[in-house]
Amino acid sequence: MASVPPEPPARLRPLPLLIFSSRWLQLPLYVGLIVAQCVYVFLFIKELVHLVTHAWEFTEQQIMLVVLGLIDVVMISNLLVMVIVGGYETFVSRLGLQGHPDQPEWLSHVNAGILKVKLAMAIIGISSIHLLRTFIEAGAIGIPTSRVTETAVMWQTIIHMAFILSAIGIAWVDRMTQARN
Repeated sequence: MASVPPEPPARLRPLPLLIFSSRWLQLPLYVGLIVAQCVYVFLFIKELVHLVTHAWEFTEQQIMLVVLGLIDVVMISNLLVMVIVGGYETFVSRLGLQGHPDQPEWLSHVNAGILKVKLAMAIIGISSIHLLRTFIEAGAIGIPTSRVTETAVMWQTIIHMAFILSAIGIAWVDRMTQARN
């Protein structure tokens, strides 16, 4: 039995075609984020070279702070990848990665709600790294050369908790929406 060829997509009227095609205006935004990712790769290499060339001069705490900075760069880079790949796939066009061995596992079931939850979790991870760095440096509070103040520690903790509560709220709303569908 011969297979039936798929029907061509329906032709859109001019206004719906214009509105639907406007999604391609996001393409320069995603390309810009790719350029930002290149900057983060440069920053990572610069900090890694700094760590390696000064390792014998640094204290354990200084090494830990530089390593946390490297982790921070990696987490921000991961966030960029999620936004670039997930956002493009969700809002602009399919990437056609089905069956590709390097397709991210999460991409096969991504939608706007899941993307928001993943982004919120990534932001919490980044905030956690910043807060950990602040807590490590908090031992120097009161010393004139300290980069951290009690007020800064308090506000960073409050902001971090706001991120956590926001992520819980986003996940809860997404779960409620999924339950209705």
